[in-house]
Amino acid sequence: MIRTLAVVDQKVIINPPLERLDEIQADWVWVDFDSPIKKETNLLRSFFDFHPLAVEDCVNNLQRPKVEFYEEHLFYVVHALDEKTLEATEVDFFTTKNMVVTFHKTEVPEIDFVWNYLRGLKSVPPELGKNELIHKLMDKLVDMYFPIMHKLEERVISIESNEDDEAPKLINQIFDIRADLLSLRKTVVPMRELLYRMLESKRVGLDADERSYFHDIYDHLLRLTDMMTSAREMTSDIRDNYISLNSYRMNNIMKTLTVITTIFMPLTFIAGLYGMNFVNMPELKSENGYFYVLGIMILLGVMMSLWFKKKGWFEQD
Repeated sequence: MIRTLAVVDQKVIINPPLERLDEIQADWVWVDFDSPIKKETNLLRSFFDFHPLAVEDCVNNLQRPKVEFYEEHLFYVVHALDEKTLEATEVDFFTTKNMVVTFHKTEVPEIDFVWNYLRGLKSVPPELGKNELIHKLMDKLVDMYFPIMHKLEERVISIESNEDDEAPKLINQIFDIRADLLSLRKTVVPMRELLYRMLESKRVGLDADERSYFHDIYDHLLRLTDMMTSAREMTSDIRDNYISLNSYRMNNIMKTLTVITTIFMPLTFIAGLYGMNFVNMPELKSENGYFYVLGIMILLGVMMSLWFKKKGWFEQD
């Protein structure tokens, strides 16, 4: 589907035919390719004459957020993120002197929100021009990154508070969060670089007031980067703490097993010695030999237990 919106003398005209865009002498025009079919996609080259490399990026698989400067137009790649799955949807912007063309293969709620906002205006403010439209679109897309980040932070805090959960389960949860943070980072960091290039480039044509608005988006992306770094460090700390705790527990288990083994080692030796089936073993003929050996074994066990207790091996750290 292709929908068009033109602003003429601060009035909004909805869906003027593409062929008449030059005739109506609009202040600026927005053309939105929403889930276009192949025939509609071909218009990017045949009607708008956009650069073939930019068009190729539109139709190919997901591209990294970026901005490219061509002779007749600028080309932006930005990402919309699904709040539940963190799946990225590519949204492409072509901008000329008085036109913005957006292209996305699936429906993007943030694009619809801005479209409905403009369609509902009775009079378009003079300051709402082509660059302000780009700002509104990017700002809405970036704003939707924050609920995702907040949910990731809540998951991290939830793990921190659930100290009684089994370590393997918590470690798996940490790995899941770190994977989601990595997915978010793959969008946020390139978007931050894109905004930086926009602010530094004269080709974008931002005036002082427009720069302040785009710089606000840039600040949001910097904040998101800091939040991601903080969350990632928290997951690393939690992971390290659980690994240390498991090592501590394992050391205590090994210490207990070592004590038990050490106590029973001489007892096992004595039992094995008198369990040998030699014909001539004088001790076996002793009337009280069994009680002597049993007493020695008990005495050894008690003495070794007392010695280990004195050394503090029975105490938990």
